[in-house]
Amino acid sequence: MNVFRLAGDMTHLLSIIVLLLKIRTTKSCAGISLKTQELYVIVFLARYLDLLTKYFSVYNTVMKLVFIGSSISIVWYMRYHKVVKQTYNKDQDTFRHYVLTLPCLVLALLIHRDFTVIEVLWTFSLYLEAVAIFPQLVLLQRSRNIDNLTGNYVFLLGAYRALYLLNWIYRFFMEEKHLVRWIPWVSGIVQTALYADFFYYYIKSWKNHEKFRLPS
Repeated sequence: MNVFRLAGDMTHLLSIIVLLLKIRTTKSCAGISLKTQELYVIVFLARYLDLLTKYFSVYNTVMKLVFIGSSISIVWYMRYHKVVKQTYNKDQDTFRHYVLTLPCLVLALLIHRDFTVIEVLWTFSLYLEAVAIFPQLVLLQRSRNIDNLTGNYVFLLGAYRALYLLNWIYRFFMEEKHLVRWIPWVSGIVQTALYADFFYYYIKSWKNHEKFRLPS
């Protein structure tokens, strides 16, 4: 494991910690898209189905279980916690996330590495993760008040994917027998590109000490 892979994993984990910290300490999920969180539950369940068939390492297993468990916990808080659910911006979180799921599944059935259940679901999870942030970005554009924890959460999510791209580039040049896997590469580039506008305004607001907002 190289430094970019480890940094990507830790950044991803930190993003979840920041979100759970926001929800548990403030008893609020304002500014967080339930649609995006539900898509991440689907992503992790589809991607980590190999937990039932393969063992790689303690680190790998623990990280997979953490991502599955934390994503389900976040959705539970937003849907069922008697205080947190009252702060959910349901009237603004209106992006039809199911519109993203079916095309990603069809694409995975058409373009995959091997036509097996685990491989197709793994490919589907990559395609879906690439666009899962869409409802969240739409919600942020509609929100007048974006708190620091929400902004930091989304920034860390984008940084995690950017670090994974650096990990793949590093492996391409440093590992003699490393094979280019175009599906995660292209999906990762698309996902990172979706964050470009967010990164620009996030860094701009941080540099100018201004309140963070996305243009409508």
